[in-house]
Amino acid sequence: MLDYASLAAVATVVQEGSFERAARALNVTPSAISQRVKSLEERLGRILIARGTPCTATAAGKLLCRHVERVGMLEQDLRIALPQFTRSIADKGRVTLRVAANADSLGTWFIAAIAAFSESEGALLDVAVDDQEHTIEWLRSGDVLAAVTAHKQPVQGCNSVALGRLHYRAVASPAFVAKYFSNGVTATTLATAPSLIFNRKDRLQAQWVRRACRKAVETPAHWLPSTQAFVDASIAGVGWGMNPEVLVRSHLKSGALVELIPNLSLNVPLYWQHTRLQVPMLDRLTRAVVKAAKDAL
Repeated sequence: MLDYASLAAVATVVQEGSFERAARALNVTPSAISQRVKSLEERLGRILIARGTPCTATAAGKLLCRHVERVGMLEQDLRIALPQFTRSIADKGRVTLRVAANADSLGTWFIAAIAAFSESEGALLDVAVDDQEHTIEWLRSGDVLAAVTAHKQPVQGCNSVALGRLHYRAVASPAFVAKYFSNGVTATTLATAPSLIFNRKDRLQAQWVRRACRKAVETPAHWLPSTQAFVDASIAGVGWGMNPEVLVRSHLKSGALVELIPNLSLNVPLYWQHTRLQVPMLDRLTRAVVKAAKDAL
C-alpha cells in the first residue's frame, strides 16, 4: 500500500515550490515533510523532488503527483456520495486541479468557467498560462489534467472538445494610425510602426501581417505579457496589436480604437483537451468550460 501522507508531502512540495511552504500548508514541521519525502524516495529507489528554488518534480515525482490529484478528485466525489465521510476526507484539505489556458481566454471567457465550477465544487484550480499553441505541452508532460489549446488532434490518452473560435482584430488608436499609416497599411509602413507582442511565443501579429502583405515583415515591437495591457497600450497609442474582439468592441464603437484594415481579422480555433479519466469532477469541470466557451466564443 502507498503511504498517502508521504505522497501528499511530495505533491504539496511541488505545488508550493518549497519544503517550508509545504509544511505550512500541511500544518507539520519542515523536518516532517523532509522525512516523508526522503522515506518515499528510499522506498521507491527514485528521486521524486528536484531540490531547488522552486522545488520541482522529477519524472517519477510527476507520476505520483498525478496519482494524488486523481485520488483527491475521487475522494471529493466520495464525500458527496457518502456524507458520513465528510470530516475524514475534508481533513486532508481541498484537492487542487492543475489546468492550462492561454492568457486571452483567461482574460475573456475562462473565468466564467472557473466561477461556474467553483460555485458547487470544493476543489481549487491551479491555472498555468501559456500561448494557445504551447499549452498542449503542459498536457503532454503530465503537468496538467486539461488545457485550452489551439490543437484539435487529441494528445494520447486525452479527449478533445471543440470550444469555438476567439476572434482577433488588428487595432490601434486613431492618432497612431494617422502617424504611421497615413499612406496605408503596407509592408513598408508596418516595418516602421511599433507592434505589441505578448511574448516570444506569440505569433498572432506575424500571422496577421503575412495575411495583409502576403509575405513576412519584421516589425518593431513592444513586449507586453498582459491581455489588458494590450488593450490599454493600443488605446494609448503605444503600438498596434491583435486584441480579442470582445475586449475592443466597445472601443471600436466609440472611436477610441480603429482597425488597421477593416474586417481583416484572425479567428483562432480553441479546444479543451483533458485526460480520459473516469472522474465525475473532471467531467463537471469540462461541462463548465464548454458552456462558458459556448456563451462567449
